[in-house]
Parts: sequence; C-alpha cells; structure tokens
Amino acid sequence: MIAFPTAKINLGLNIVERRPDGYHNIETVFLPVPGVSDVLEIVPSTSGETTLHTYGNPVDCPVEKNLVMRAYALLASQHELPALDIHLYKHIPDGAGLGGGSSDAAATLVTINSMLELGLSTEQLASLAARLGADCAFFVHGRPMMATGIGDVLTPVEVNLKGKCLLLVKPPVGVSTAQAYARVTPEPSTLRPDEVVQWPLPMWDGALKNDFEPSVFAQYPLLWHIKAMLLDAGAQYVAMSGSGSTMFAIFDTDEMAERAADKFADCVTFVTPL
Repeated sequence: MIAFPTAKINLGLNIVERRPDGYHNIETVFLPVPGVSDVLEIVPSTSGETTLHTYGNPVDCPVEKNLVMRAYALLASQHELPALDIHLYKHIPDGAGLGGGSSDAAATLVTINSMLELGLSTEQLASLAARLGADCAFFVHGRPMMATGIGDVLTPVEVNLKGKCLLLVKPPVGVSTAQAYARVTPEPSTLRPDEVVQWPLPMWDGALKNDFEPSVFAQYPLLWHIKAMLLDAGAQYVAMSGSGSTMFAIFDTDEMAERAADKFADCVTFVTPL
C-alpha cells in the first residue's frame, strides 16, 4: 500500500508560555501542503522481519529511532502485526520546519491501520500519533488545524487561500528546534492565528507572526535576506515555517512564484498551488 505523507507550514506561531514540564504552550495554524510530500510504501515482509529502507534525501537517524519504525512499534505493542517491509522515499527536507518526519509517522499509522484492517478511528490514530510527537496528530487529520497546548490540542479551522500559489525556500542551513526554543522569550499573545487567517491576506503582515523569527534571523541572517527578497518579488505574505529554516511565500499567481523561485539557485525550492 502506498501513501504520500505531506509537508506542512505554520501560519503564525505564538510561543505563549513555558510549562513546568519544560515544554512550551503554543498557538499556531497547521496548513497541509499536499504538493510537497514523501512517498511511503508498506508491503508484507519477504524476510520475516520488519525492515525500513530509505531513499532520496539522506536520513541522519538510526533505523530503530526513525519515527516510521517507532510508529510501527507503537502499533505492534497494542495489536498483533505481521512483519512488514517499509520503503520511504524522502522528498521533504529535514530540519526545515515542514514536519516531514512527523508526517511519515502519521502516514505509517494510517496506512497500516487500513492495510491490516485494524479498525482504528481517526481519533484513535491521532491519539497514538500524539505519543510520537507533538505535531504528529495533525497529519492524521490532514486538514487545516488550530493547534494549542504543545501543538497537540487541535481544532479544525477554515483557511481560504484558493487560487494562491505557495513558494517554499529551504536554504542550506538547518535550525535546531531545541536551540530555537532556548532563545525565544514566551509571552501571552494578543491575536490568535486562527483569528488572523480569517482576514483578507493583505492584512496578515504584522498581525500573523512567528515568534521564532527574531532570534533565528539573528543567528542566520540569510533567512532575513530571503524574506526581504520574497517580499520584493511581490509575495503577499512571507514567514518562516515552524522553527525554520524554510521560508514560505504566498503569491497571487504561479508565474510570480516561479519567477521568484529562480532567484534562489542555492536553495531547495518548491512551488505548489494552494
């Protein structure tokens, strides 16, 4: 069985407080990006053991710690599963704020559930996914969601960007999520992202913000420069996704997005309709 785990971007990201357990409460809107995805294929094992084979972008992670294998192990702890061969083609960049690993884990749960007819509901799968990572549950739902708590409390939200075009720019730098959180100062928000995304797109700038940007841009000035170039290219809204390092820009037309992408030959770029 084949699945296509999609990337995501964050529309706004407020870091509102540090929790006693060391995590942070956040406010963000997760938006799936179906035009940018990995490829996951799961088939019966030919060796009698469960295996993971990766292709495409290098995966700097021991097999047993890969979120795909952890997802299999989590299901196997609750259900009698046969051995499976799992093939994962990595297209979504790692360390990019696009949620590729979390999406792969969620797709593994959903695909095995369907393939083996385990009968788990979407909510049951989302509950399992949340045990693998704060944003994993979002990918089970696969629709725009307002996320609060540590990113695991999800509420459906409508985001109307039909007709717009998205450009993702991933520069050759990675940002550590742990270090990004260590450099940010939490503060209560005055505007929640799910409120702002209901406004007309030209009103988002200045109201829909990513609290990681000031400290991450100070560490990686290249990201600030990319944002300025995207705005100069005519983007209606530009921001960093998650803790970075991907910058995303929303354009009125595919042609504008394609022309802007040509300016970033040293970066990985994706252009996809919304």
